[in-house]
Amino acid sequence: MISNRKKILGVIVFGVVFFGILLLYFFYNPSNSYYFPQCPFFTATGYYCTGCGSQRALHDLLHLDIMGVAKHNLLFIPAFLLIAYHWIRSYTPLKNKKSFPDIIYHPKTPIVLFILISLFTILRNIHLYPFTLLAPE
Repeated sequence: MISNRKKILGVIVFGVVFFGILLLYFFYNPSNSYYFPQCPFFTATGYYCTGCGSQRALHDLLHLDIMGVAKHNLLFIPAFLLIAYHWIRSYTPLKNKKSFPDIIYHPKTPIVLFILISLFTILRNIHLYPFTLLAPE
């Protein structure tokens, strides 16, 4: 009984914090505000990490500016969809979970994701024309 209350309280606290963060990113643009932290990797090295531009991309996504999301971080939308798929597949009660494909749970998925993320990170730091499109604006 007590563990159920702790679970419910944890879900409520997580929901309130998550909704508060979404409100913060909706009303404040990280491009124009000093409240948001700078990327420590970019600050230390001068190179873009995989997540550089994600704060601005979240702000743009909350305002339904898909082109703005793509300009700030091209992997943000696929990552968002992948996380949403995983959450729906894992945490929602569905009658027939077999109707969802198991592409995420394939044994080679982590290797493929690691390669894609590594390539994205390397390519977005090359200062030549096609690759500069991957760098956050």
